Amino acid sequence: MLPEQLKNPETIQFKDMIAYIDEHYDFTPVSFKNGNTVNEAGQNNGSCKVFSFAKLQNLSKEQTLPLFGEFYREDVLKNPEGTDHQNIRNFMEYGWEGISFEGEALNEK
Repeated sequence: MLPEQLKNPETIQFKDMIAYIDEHYDFTPVSFKNGNTVNEAGQNNGSCKVFSFAKLQNLSKEQTLPLFGEFYREDVLKNPEGTDHQNIRNFMEYGWEGISFEGEALNEK
């Protein structure tokens, strides 16, 4: 089941997305690769949770990016030349082809 907010992606807040994931899934930190960025287990847990959730829900790249909420809308889209939020920027470039996990990060409660 997807959060109601997914019907209005422009209203999604990152903290609400993480709260939803934490409420419905048990999280185990795992390392993951995103394009040319390697995230060690425990590093960038928020991105790990969002990407894992989106993968479990079979969301497209276009459906996944808004799950990053204001970080995607404000920090990335409004500053395309920025260097922050590298996981979001890499996903925009590489999509699901660039994502690989070393294990399962989320298990439904």
